[in-house]
Amino acid sequence: MNHSPIGIVIATRNRSDSLARTLRRLLDLPERPEILVVDNASTDDTRSRLARDFPRLRVLALPFNRGSLARTHGVRALRTPYVAFSDDDSWWAPGALEHAVKLMDTHPRLGLISARTLVGTAEEPDPLNDVLAASPLGPAHDLPGTQVLGFLACASVVRREAYLDAGGFHPLLFFGGEETLLAYDIAARGWGVTHCPDVVAHHHPDPAPRTGRPVRVLRNELLTAWLRRPLPHALARTCGLAADARHDPTARQALRESLTLLPAALRARRPLPPHLERAARTLDGAHP
Repeated sequence: MNHSPIGIVIATRNRSDSLARTLRRLLDLPERPEILVVDNASTDDTRSRLARDFPRLRVLALPFNRGSLARTHGVRALRTPYVAFSDDDSWWAPGALEHAVKLMDTHPRLGLISARTLVGTAEEPDPLNDVLAASPLGPAHDLPGTQVLGFLACASVVRREAYLDAGGFHPLLFFGGEETLLAYDIAARGWGVTHCPDVVAHHHPDPAPRTGRPVRVLRNELLTAWLRRPLPHALARTCGLAADARHDPTARQALRESLTLLPAALRARRPLPPHLERAARTLDGAHP
């Protein structure tokens, strides 16, 4: 029986080749974490291939595509106190999860670790690494690393209690820039969210562009503003996207989708507590 304090949740859909490569990397990790694959209703050979090539692996097969909510299904099903997320094109460096466990054990308020990400076979640092490391929020006396309000989902480790306390990834966003809202919600519950560069993840994304992602990212940025930020800020972001929509078809589609989802966002609106809104404004000023 596996008694590792950390498990891995992988959300996947129609990427069986990439998933198989990732699983082989994860199964070789010295930490021997429990791995749970959450299949977002794949229509390719993902499920049959998992059964054939990884028969001892735990699989949660969803009846339809739940987007980033698949990760929440996985966290609920995986009972380890700490959970690392991988995508079907990302994996953890040997020893990274052991270090993450030590950080979580040592810092009981730490809710989420944002790792340093190395991209592709050349292991180039993801540009987000420097952005997070330079966060103007700085360190906290009871947390490791640098405080942040953003991360890359496939290079993050969560305390299960903190993740579920915050409600997990928001159902309104599906996929595409969904991380900021979760960082807000975890921090709003009093948990720490930090960038810890000594925890390392590898990401080998498909070089082909992902259809519709730029639209979803713009849409979700605006919805996040309506869900958690002050009304003047949300209105200003809406006006900015509307101005871009006059000449940019991507912005136009993002605005159309945002307006369709706006009533649901208003019903779920829960502004950040004042101290966290100040932190968000500080980050707005650092990255306009």
